[in-house]
Amino acid sequence: MSGAAGRRRRGTNSSSSSIAPSPSPTSSSSSSGRPEPRPSQLPQWKFSQVLGDLPHAAAGDRRCNADEILAIEFDARGEYLAAGDHAGLVILFRRADEDVARPRAELERTDRAGAPPPRYSFATEFQSHEPEFDVLHSLEIGEKIKKVRWCARPNRSLCLLATNDRTVKLWKVSEHKAPPKEGDGEPRRSASTAGASLPLQEPRSERATTKPRGSSADSSDQIEKVGDVGDGYSAKCRRVFDRAHEFNVNSISNNCDGETFVSADDLRINLWHLEVTSQCFNIVDMKPADMGDLVEVITTAEFHPSFCSLLAYGSSSGLVRLVDLRRSALCDQSVRTFRDRGSRPQPSTFFTEIVSCITDLKFTGEGRHLLTRDYMNLKLWDMRVEISPVATYKVHEFLRPKLSELYTEDYIFDRFSCCASKDGSYFATGSYSNTFKVFSRTASQTTGITLEASANPYRVQPQTSAKIPALLSNFSLGVSRKGQDGPRSDGKEEIPCNMASRVTHLAWHPTENFIVCAANNSLYMYHT
Repeated sequence: MSGAAGRRRRGTNSSSSSIAPSPSPTSSSSSSGRPEPRPSQLPQWKFSQVLGDLPHAAAGDRRCNADEILAIEFDARGEYLAAGDHAGLVILFRRADEDVARPRAELERTDRAGAPPPRYSFATEFQSHEPEFDVLHSLEIGEKIKKVRWCARPNRSLCLLATNDRTVKLWKVSEHKAPPKEGDGEPRRSASTAGASLPLQEPRSERATTKPRGSSADSSDQIEKVGDVGDGYSAKCRRVFDRAHEFNVNSISNNCDGETFVSADDLRINLWHLEVTSQCFNIVDMKPADMGDLVEVITTAEFHPSFCSLLAYGSSSGLVRLVDLRRSALCDQSVRTFRDRGSRPQPSTFFTEIVSCITDLKFTGEGRHLLTRDYMNLKLWDMRVEISPVATYKVHEFLRPKLSELYTEDYIFDRFSCCASKDGSYFATGSYSNTFKVFSRTASQTTGITLEASANPYRVQPQTSAKIPALLSNFSLGVSRKGQDGPRSDGKEEIPCNMASRVTHLAWHPTENFIVCAANNSLYMYHT
């Protein structure tokens, strides 16, 4: 476990038609009544707030940080935001602007200017995972949170899934009214405006704990009652889904039926029921009889947002396969295989497959399009067209001449996520130099805009050359180092961006043009 410094609380500073019918086109105006920007323009993004501000002196340190945020997710209504960090903590933030009583004059001004952007404040946090040791494989399993996913809300309680490398847990967080304490004249945690600054909160002594790996598979034995983990909140681990993966879990995804979810590792995808922990169904198995014949691995999996039988998963070879769970118990044959047959440069080099590895995929809200991210590009696919994407947005094309150096220092294996607005009009993905890019599906240009994760998003630092620091090499995604087909240089080459500072995780608000991105241990939020 990390020390007390790593436990400080974050303060606030301000498909085809034969598979599925096509939904009706979305309206050109937003849900809040404000007109959308013209198709040839991108909206102007403004800084909203930052949660858990990180001192600038530590922002460029790429070493393991216990507070580094590795997963973020909005709930279906956008009322709550969940974040998982390297230390196994799950932190919840709640929308605070709806709870604040404002004067009538301010409300009238707001009606004329449009709805204000969401503002979030700290709600609670709990320890989801602890370090474990797999005796059978003699393997240490870290506590870091890989993914968090919200479940359907049956009542006022909050339910979410959190996973580390091997174990998925279902947590229930309940809110209850706590009696006011003497001396508390105002809320302890409140979201501030862009110009204000509040110190980080102190860590709590009480932590939600989990049972050790290898405990009984009976779900009734794995339900844990936990005391208060924050003001007015209590957390309880309802289910533990374990002992089903031989390799590290890379993704989990909830089904729209509200009852099942999948967990994916490098070679298998398992289907679980939320109420059953003793068994799961293996629906995708890519493990060959001889591991020497292994040519690709699974990198991510995602359920369709509207059709519970459709599942898409990406691979290290750059393919995205769409499977239908109604066809067979083992989905070894896909109904669609999305492959960009015209994008690979000629001649093909050793690095071609590495940079084409799918690191993340998302369905747009209406389910008609699929968004995929590889190291170089962000691609938008029509569910009815398999041979080429609708659009390709270049993110790291300027790094193509430096692939040899990026491979040497393992930066080429960095995984960047992507997200899309509810209507599928805008997309966002992360990059280096503490920046992220926002693109528009309807814009005439595919270059998009580059924003910096800071209080001044348009203050993008100039691309200064810097030598890559030497790091220990670890080859990820199950690919073995064989040799190099491309040219290499003996010396350290200069890279035109800051590789140590990156934005890898982003989330889009489910109803509004509102983005949150994770930069180290901080959450930066922007609105239009």
